[in-house]
Amino acid sequence: MLWRHLLGYLPLNIAQAVAGFGGIFILTRLLTPEQFGLYSLVFSIVTITHSLSFTWIEAAVARSYVRAEADQRLADHLATAFHYLLIGTVIVGITGFIAIATLPFSTEMKTVLAYGLGSMLIRSFLILSLEARKAAREVKRYSIVEFFNVMASFGLGIAIVYTTDLKAAGPFAGLAISAAIALVFELPKMLVRAKGGKASFGELKQFFAYGMPLSLSVILGYILQAGDRFVISGVLGNAQVGIYAAGYGTANRGLDILFVWAGMAAGPLLIAALELGNPDKAKEMAKKAFGVMALITFPAATGIALVAVPLANVMTGVEFREGAAAIIPWITLAGLMNGITTYYLLVAFTLSKRTGIMVLVTAIPATLNIGLNFALLPIMGLMGAVVATIIAYSVSMVMSAVIGRRHFVLPLPFAEVAKTGFACGLMAIAVLALPLADEMADFAKLLIMAATGMLVYGIAALLLNLADCREIIIGRLTKKTIIEAKS
Repeated sequence: MLWRHLLGYLPLNIAQAVAGFGGIFILTRLLTPEQFGLYSLVFSIVTITHSLSFTWIEAAVARSYVRAEADQRLADHLATAFHYLLIGTVIVGITGFIAIATLPFSTEMKTVLAYGLGSMLIRSFLILSLEARKAAREVKRYSIVEFFNVMASFGLGIAIVYTTDLKAAGPFAGLAISAAIALVFELPKMLVRAKGGKASFGELKQFFAYGMPLSLSVILGYILQAGDRFVISGVLGNAQVGIYAAGYGTANRGLDILFVWAGMAAGPLLIAALELGNPDKAKEMAKKAFGVMALITFPAATGIALVAVPLANVMTGVEFREGAAAIIPWITLAGLMNGITTYYLLVAFTLSKRTGIMVLVTAIPATLNIGLNFALLPIMGLMGAVVATIIAYSVSMVMSAVIGRRHFVLPLPFAEVAKTGFACGLMAIAVLALPLADEMADFAKLLIMAATGMLVYGIAALLLNLADCREIIIGRLTKKTIIEAKS
């Protein structure tokens, strides 16, 4: 079932990869480092605001959907969520636009913030609806709607940046328009499920009790991931933020997509197994999920680190390349640690509904990261932010593993890690041994190195049967042969 869900979400994740890498490729050529830095800062502000304002409702709906459906109170469950989401968007919208108008920001900053806030308010309804779809294991519907949203927002955002003077605000305008279009088709269908339901303040308090600690931990996790950009802006300026964001996005975006892909497939299955009274099945599913995560993310991280220079030269504009290439290998390591922590180790707290403890687990590394940035940036420049990130992620991973196991014992499959690491080592040796000429075009280098790495790792993965991939492939081929023989 896990592999079937993974394949169902595959087109969506390909779209996210196209939009993620395409955005970096195009925006670093259409925007100056200062404009790209401003876009990155506002994106962080919008993400934190959304997490504080709405993530707690989304998380509670997703976590309780199966139980509400089993108890035949799904209409009340969804009516509560959408009723109070509407109230929340009105409050956040009024407060946010007043703050933007009155705070002493530049006109450019106010414009970008206004578009960012507008896109967030519209997208909040789409995200809630899609979280409900995902919790209901409606893979096809979720993938279709989000596929459209991702590709439309990417295309519209780039078009707006290219054809108007909005520049750093353009991607947010694209997000708002695409979300509004998707809502026209998605929201009425989801509201049908809430028809006849009654919004309950009592259930809202349950949402808040479960979801707000999770929201705070998400915010702290995001501060751990992107809070250094605000420190870089204050110490080194927005241009350095732009360069750092370009390198960080090039290194981390692909990994993040892969981790989200594995997480969105496994998460609903874990929760359903646990809620329906089968914790052993949930643990077995978690073990399989980690194996799949390792299978797809370990080689991706290794490959990105190996091709850092040609990748930066191909993906980013001229003004971004040198700085981006320097930080990509290290940010890849940090991204791998963060992905394992966020999409596997921290799941122990959501499964056990001990989300309050997540705040502590994420607060300490986030605070450490900010403090180290203030100490290291004046001395080391952008590499100071990289060092701070790696140290903070290391602390976060250890804390999550140790404390999380006190509440829900997730398997720690060290043997799978060792086998996957060995396969990645073989891949690295093969790529580093390639006799590539210095004068060869960067794009050609990138293709040759990537193809070699995928070939060697693929062979090693099959021989070692990583995440049961050999058995699954043989099983599918055998099934296909039997069907063809019968026909």
